[in-house]
Amino acid sequence: MPDLLRKPIGASGQVHNITPQAAGWRYVGFALHQLSAGDILSEHTNDREVILVLVEGKAELTAEDVDFGEMGDRMEVFEKTPPHCLYVPGHSQWQVTATTRLTLAVCSAPGLGGHKAQRLGPDGIALTQRGIDQNTRFINNIAMEDRDVADSLLVTEVFTPSGNWSSYPSHRHDEDNFPQMTYLEETYYHRLNPPKGFGIQRVYTEDGDLDETMTVRNGDVVLVPRGHHPCAAGYGYELYYLNVMAGPLRKWRFQNDPAHDWIAQRDAAQERTG
Repeated sequence: MPDLLRKPIGASGQVHNITPQAAGWRYVGFALHQLSAGDILSEHTNDREVILVLVEGKAELTAEDVDFGEMGDRMEVFEKTPPHCLYVPGHSQWQVTATTRLTLAVCSAPGLGGHKAQRLGPDGIALTQRGIDQNTRFINNIAMEDRDVADSLLVTEVFTPSGNWSSYPSHRHDEDNFPQMTYLEETYYHRLNPPKGFGIQRVYTEDGDLDETMTVRNGDVVLVPRGHHPCAAGYGYELYYLNVMAGPLRKWRFQNDPAHDWIAQRDAAQERTG
């Protein structure tokens, strides 16, 4: 099993480059670039589709010979405003020219040729609350299955308040058994506010064959090849993560850990009754 916790390499340029080969799986790729104003990044997608997420900063973007102009208006991720994003299909060239300091996420998965290059945000993305009490978190759904904007990729942002839990109750999506469950590999790109803080992420299977609990710090990435994967934000610190998921079917179906499913049932009943 490859290491599940990946630290950034340096502070500028490409600081993460998680390929399927490096992760030991088949679908998800994730790269992160820290660029300065004037820096240019250009890549060919080959047989993979890509969603470019402007996590912070502004840039001029082109894809498939289409000039999308300058995109981005969120200069700090914890502003929580909807991100500017661009979908790029397989067998296409894209280019990003940073016009300010830029944090750029490159999310990739196998492309099937079903979609054209297009903006995915900020229009169509709204910050939405999920959960109650200490399980409250806030979601920017960039490209989940309710938006027919990609062939394989599922991408979302989550903001977890100080001291709260997220991706909780513990759940897994590691079996290709639709409609009960879908097989989805997943990456978590973490940020903390203030950045000196920390969070906790556990990745485990019910039989204990896999059981890792990791301290996540600002800029870390966690790989979730299988099993349950809850997170917690340290008190005093907000936790952000950018999720990238992909598998053989672009649907998100999961099952809670039976030991903790009672929490989901209780909270659902409480939400129904107000």
